[in-house]
Amino acid sequence: MRLCESPITIPFVTNHDALIASSTPFTISTHTTTTTAAAAAMAGRRISAVIFDLDGTLLNTEQVTKDLLKEFLVGYGKVVDMEKENKRMGMIHHESAIAIVKDYDLPITPQQYSQSIMPMYHERWLQAKPLPGVNRLMKHLQKQGIPFALASNSVKKNVLVKVSSQEGWGESFSVILGSDEVKSGKPSPDLFLEAASRMGVDASSCLVIEDSLVGIKAGKAANMQVVAVPSIQTESNEYSIADYVIHSFLDFQPQIWGLPLFDDWVMKALPIDPIRFKGSYKNGFLEEISDNTASDIPGQAWGVYFGWVDFDSPDRFKIVVSIRWDCTCGSFRRNILSLQQACVINGSNEQICDRQIEVALVGYIRGFQTMQNPLTDAQILDDDKSIAEACLDSAAYSYHRCSPAKL
Repeated sequence: MRLCESPITIPFVTNHDALIASSTPFTISTHTTTTTAAAAAMAGRRISAVIFDLDGTLLNTEQVTKDLLKEFLVGYGKVVDMEKENKRMGMIHHESAIAIVKDYDLPITPQQYSQSIMPMYHERWLQAKPLPGVNRLMKHLQKQGIPFALASNSVKKNVLVKVSSQEGWGESFSVILGSDEVKSGKPSPDLFLEAASRMGVDASSCLVIEDSLVGIKAGKAANMQVVAVPSIQTESNEYSIADYVIHSFLDFQPQIWGLPLFDDWVMKALPIDPIRFKGSYKNGFLEEISDNTASDIPGQAWGVYFGWVDFDSPDRFKIVVSIRWDCTCGSFRRNILSLQQACVINGSNEQICDRQIEVALVGYIRGFQTMQNPLTDAQILDDDKSIAEACLDSAAYSYHRCSPAKL
């Protein structure tokens, strides 16, 4: 996921009271506003079921496997064309295999390609983790009695491998579908229509959540409402066909779709599953240091977070950071940027400067209001620091506070 180079804005709230109190809608994509999405949801199309995509939407499988093709092609003296690979995102594997063999002029058949690379994918899939806010939304829907399904362009056996590695997921979904169970995969609407049919709900009352353009087109073709969580932010202007565009599940607002509000905000912040990574702080910048080719920071992490810093010291520091993509020169490098955007709360920034540190982010405060001026919006405010310090001192965050930040 990369920073969008064209203007796009998203909504954010720090609790549901703030949303209710606000009468001014924020623009959420280049052509969509919260008011139009809400109007669509309320105009006889109140949502009664949710259908999720899997790869890149619920799990960071695309993040942990992103260099596999590169590694495979090296053996044939080929170099990955990222423009082509980005356009293939969301395709079923069989179609992707045919295209890869042809585009890179490989001296093998698509079947041979699949037989060689699939064991590598299986190994990496076991490393996949839920993206920020995913478990929260699934538990919320389950608690409220809202059925939800999984409809993936992967074949069913591969879907089950990925789902079974996540605790409690297998029994949570009302329906789990793979592309080999319908006539055509996405962008055909078949998967979503079959999921609605098996749940016993009308297609028009379903909400689809997708990360790829292929999946969004399938959802719209099924006459469903679609929320986009783009995997490739540089192309998020193309996602304007969706009814709603967000950076991560932490920005999802169920009340827009007539679904029950979240009730889990604590002291103007949201407890999250810890995001753990190693980093180096210098001149106001906190840059990730990864031991592998994949980032330890989830692709959908975007906004203002807070947590704990550990290093070779008996002291433990509180920190508030602002995370966004840095796409300078088309780089996929992930940075936590700061012009005062990574701040130690209970000490000074100099105490962690030029050190390798271990960070555990345990709370989320807000997203960014606009991307037209991201440096301004990404700045950490005094209010952010106050919220972070209060939360990290509170009993509500004591579980996270007691958890070691070691990776």
